[in-house]
Amino acid sequence: MYQAFLVKYAEIGIKGKNRYKFENALCDQIRRRLDPLEGDFVVDKEQGRIFLEARGDFDTDEITETICRIFGVSAVCPVDVVEDKSWESVTQAAGDFLEKHYDALDFTFKVEAKRSDKQYLYTSPEICVEMGAYLLDRFPQLRVDVHKPQVRVWVEIREKAFIYSVVIPGIGGMPLGTNGKAMLLLSGGIDSPVAGYMIAKRGVYLDAVYFHAPPYTSERARQKVIDLAGQVSRYSGPIRLHIVNFTDIQMYIYEQCPHEELTIIMRRYMMRIAQKLAEENDCLGLITGESIGQVASQTMHSLAVTNEVCTIPVYRPLIGFDKQDIMNLAEKIGTYETSILPYEDCCTIFVAKHPVTKPNAKVIRHSETKLEEKIGQLLQQAFETVEVVEIDE
Repeated sequence: MYQAFLVKYAEIGIKGKNRYKFENALCDQIRRRLDPLEGDFVVDKEQGRIFLEARGDFDTDEITETICRIFGVSAVCPVDVVEDKSWESVTQAAGDFLEKHYDALDFTFKVEAKRSDKQYLYTSPEICVEMGAYLLDRFPQLRVDVHKPQVRVWVEIREKAFIYSVVIPGIGGMPLGTNGKAMLLLSGGIDSPVAGYMIAKRGVYLDAVYFHAPPYTSERARQKVIDLAGQVSRYSGPIRLHIVNFTDIQMYIYEQCPHEELTIIMRRYMMRIAQKLAEENDCLGLITGESIGQVASQTMHSLAVTNEVCTIPVYRPLIGFDKQDIMNLAEKIGTYETSILPYEDCCTIFVAKHPVTKPNAKVIRHSETKLEEKIGQLLQQAFETVEVVEIDE
């Protein structure tokens, strides 16, 4: 029923002289996401909007669903386009729009107008008044309700005129590729996929690292993480997932270090490995799903000791979230059901009965001296056996 769509953005609109860079990035993302779909699509900038024209055979619902998952998009509006924006043509087109898209013309309505062409015959408020009068005259059964209308008829006067009545919300944020790339520490839990989503929403491309510990963690646990990466990639675009065999390092720490310190020391080595992979893959920081006080390794003391081994930024977008907040977001983005599948990861397998909650950095560093004999060799072996899985939606 629709051949064209107006794509709205929000935050990009407040950018200054470099706004065009963000607009171009958004256009590129839209083209990339639409490329696999059936149909032929033309994407152009249109005075504060992105204009999409669809040709050939295509699925309107598939198009809108796909675009609404693109970071930077605040809304998608299926539109009728009026090439001749004379007032007579626009009013005629608005009436035809209602006849075409609504079976029963007995609802309340309100006209909303936006005029980018400041030389146009009418101002935006005048367009609302004149268009409302025309529609009431043409369809006497319609009624105006400016407070809670059943239908809003939007009229936008740009280089062309656009008429629409449906505004489908997008997810907002910034277009991917406008803020570099970061390395996500991805586990099979609820938190880390949500953390990756939130950082990607700010325009950051994602790589990811997963610490696998066979035979203590199963192939099902590994596949679960791959599935989660795939679900995140529906929003973030392609992800290179680095799977690190962590078993030998984990067992060596288990054998040499105090058990109450296991989680912190293992976490410190995960961060060291993740940072090296990040630097090798041009990532500007690490991303974790940590939230203050959620578990022993996420107390303020524990986070400080973990951070000590990193020289690049560590981004923790969930740091102040309640668990329920995180679960709600996981459900929203579609990762929750996969995250709660009962396959253990390496962190949960080796957790101590009474882990230290206020670790002392000096004590932890002393415990790590017990690993000096073999840890360098084990780290090198882990780097040499990293498996990289290319993931895209």
